Amino acid sequence: MAAQVHPSAFVHESVRLGDGVVIGPCAVIEEDVVIGADTRIDAFASVKSHTRMGARNHIHSYACVGGEPQDLKFHGEVTTLEMGDGNTVREFATLHRGTEGGGGVTRIGSNNLLMAYTHVAHDCILGNGIVMSNGATLAGHVHVGDHVILSGLSAVHQFVRIGDHAFVGGMSGIAQDLPPFMLAVGHRAGVHSPNLVGLRRMQATRELIAALKNAYRLVWNSEVPRKEALEQLEYELGNYPEVLLFVEFIRASERGILPASQGTPV
Repeated sequence: MAAQVHPSAFVHESVRLGDGVVIGPCAVIEEDVVIGADTRIDAFASVKSHTRMGARNHIHSYACVGGEPQDLKFHGEVTTLEMGDGNTVREFATLHRGTEGGGGVTRIGSNNLLMAYTHVAHDCILGNGIVMSNGATLAGHVHVGDHVILSGLSAVHQFVRIGDHAFVGGMSGIAQDLPPFMLAVGHRAGVHSPNLVGLRRMQATRELIAALKNAYRLVWNSEVPRKEALEQLEYELGNYPEVLLFVEFIRASERGILPASQGTPV
């Protein structure tokens, strides 16, 4: 089915629209944009220049996708925003292109839900199945793994990494890396426990949950030095790929990982 473009929408002549795309009233699609099949761009939404998106995305009213970076080093060079399939971008969300110094691309995977007023800054790399709740904010160069939940009004510092299946509590500030499968909360957030709800949702076995609880205790609630703790986890629990992912994430951290939360640990 051919694309349907409302007469009041502005669509630059260079735009490439896939089959079944629907462009609503007063939407603006700038030059050098690719929109995949069965994507919907609602009324008053804008897709800025040099944006690429796959199929079955839904951009709600007043969202801005592919805007220029909020970076004083940006001087109009051509950079891109790339988005996969099946994403939902809600009202007033802002997703910005990359910068030359950050590799030139902001990349968003597939099947993500970015709720109202969320912000994805320049050069961020997002995986798949992520939920960003209302007002959640990512500074530049943030990497977010698969199936992460960022609760409402949370904020992530630039260059921070968040591992797969991690959970960030509401109104939390994340200033260092959050390893996979962990839960962080607090104004200046710390790691509180494994993300037990997320682990159950991914149908983790009781043995895996127990292994990740042990990993949490050894890293954040023991006197064992970090290097030795990781070696111990690798030796004792290395039969779990999730534990190895956890270990390698911490070893690769450049900013350091979040400290323990001040709350009651699990």
